[in-house]
Amino acid sequence: MDFKIQLQAVALFIALILLYSRWRVKGNRHQSKGRVAPEPSGAWPILGHLHLLNGQVTVHRTFGAMADKYGPAFMLQLGVKRTLVVSSWEMIKDCFTTNDRAFATRPLSAFGKHLGYDYAVMGLAPYGPYWREIRKIATIELLSKTRLEMLKHVRINEVDLGIKELYSLWSENHKGTHLVKVDMTQWFGHLTLNIITKILAGKRYYSNVDARFEDEGQRFRKAISELIHLFGVFIPSDALPYLKWLDLGGYLGAMKCVAKELDSLITNWLEEHRSKAQSGNMEGEVDFIDVMLSIIQVHDKDLKYSHDSDTIIKATILALVSGGSDTTFISLTWALSLLLNNRHVLKKAQDELDSHVGKDRHVEESDIKNLVYLDAIVKETLRLYPVAPLGIPHQAMEDCQVGGYHVPKGTILMANIWKLHRDPRIWLDPDEFKPERFLTKHANVDVRGQQFEFIPFSSGVRFCPGITFAMQILHLTLARLIHGFNLETPSCGPIEMSEGSTSSLSKKNPVEVLIIPRLPSKLYEF
Repeated sequence: MDFKIQLQAVALFIALILLYSRWRVKGNRHQSKGRVAPEPSGAWPILGHLHLLNGQVTVHRTFGAMADKYGPAFMLQLGVKRTLVVSSWEMIKDCFTTNDRAFATRPLSAFGKHLGYDYAVMGLAPYGPYWREIRKIATIELLSKTRLEMLKHVRINEVDLGIKELYSLWSENHKGTHLVKVDMTQWFGHLTLNIITKILAGKRYYSNVDARFEDEGQRFRKAISELIHLFGVFIPSDALPYLKWLDLGGYLGAMKCVAKELDSLITNWLEEHRSKAQSGNMEGEVDFIDVMLSIIQVHDKDLKYSHDSDTIIKATILALVSGGSDTTFISLTWALSLLLNNRHVLKKAQDELDSHVGKDRHVEESDIKNLVYLDAIVKETLRLYPVAPLGIPHQAMEDCQVGGYHVPKGTILMANIWKLHRDPRIWLDPDEFKPERFLTKHANVDVRGQQFEFIPFSSGVRFCPGITFAMQILHLTLARLIHGFNLETPSCGPIEMSEGSTSSLSKKNPVEVLIIPRLPSKLYEF
């Protein structure tokens, strides 16, 4: 055996012994501090319950099955990390009201360090002055209703162009059946990325763009997809920090490569905007980077706790583009799949559109407030397929009580939103797609996390600040699509609904549909 391999094996053995000793000490220390949440049997030394997460079943479903057995709150030992998993509205309300400040921070992770600009990304930043200030800037300056209203023509124009692209595909390719096959997963992905990058950086990467920009767009989409994938994979060193030097699975190396690629692309955006400002050529749209450059100096003294201004701007851009494009297109993909598998719901939605909008014009944003059934479809999609089924982990900053259970400082908190949204105590036929539930018993339930039985964007002080933006894109895109086209499945059978393996609840397989216009041709000319 090679000496280097022997040395690594010896070092690994010593590290495991040290970890086991620490694990036993920590376990004993917490035993006498009060009633603790149930813990599944079969924990292994050092690894704890990690072996139960075998990758055969998605983690949210595995945790859901555990909740059926152990109750709505249970404790796991994931390597050195004690983890509390909650899945009932009562437990989740306790976490995000009474204990909201106690759980306001995020755990340290390889992802946050390497792909979160060393925790400068808002959603991964530890609770403290920096997070409060950057959150305030994002909420007031970037994602406020006023700012989104100023930029609504951008998202409307991009949806117009996307619909025009579909119509062009149909008009150029339809034959005897008048139906044309389209990869809607790709279409949603391109559309949402165009909306986000246009609003953020004044750029669009797909559909009638220069080949140079399309190549850059392919790089950016690939890097963002890899980022989303890496966010969902198990990183051994997160659970067993002493093994970080081994980089088991090669994930740390992959993170560094993706981080380098994204930083290169975003740095180019930033430099282009700086050059434009310095030249005095500020014609055209004011985008988010322009806004960030103008306000960052005003808030500079409040933000420079551990990051320079360029890092803060780039981290904020990354947070908005990753949270805005990938997650939105995932929800649109599920919504369309559900409609195609429930044709009566699709027909009812189109009837609503025809009644309120007619067929002599296309849907405007001002129509959305009257499309209550469409809104129910969006909510029901988010109920069944929340984009982040386990949210983003929280960490206890102090000892606290959840549902009468003692939770030690340092415990990781995971809210199983997927399980909550399928709780039969709350939702009749919880696994069925029934938008009508949001027009009857749950008519007053909103997406903003105030009613704890439905929290698709999380809740509490760390809830998603981009809710309004996401819902605007979801409603307008879905309305324009089903108003503008009749849709069929190529096989005339149901859409396959397997889930992907990432932490964002993506669909495993792309959605291909056959389209045919249902409005006069003049309405597709923009």
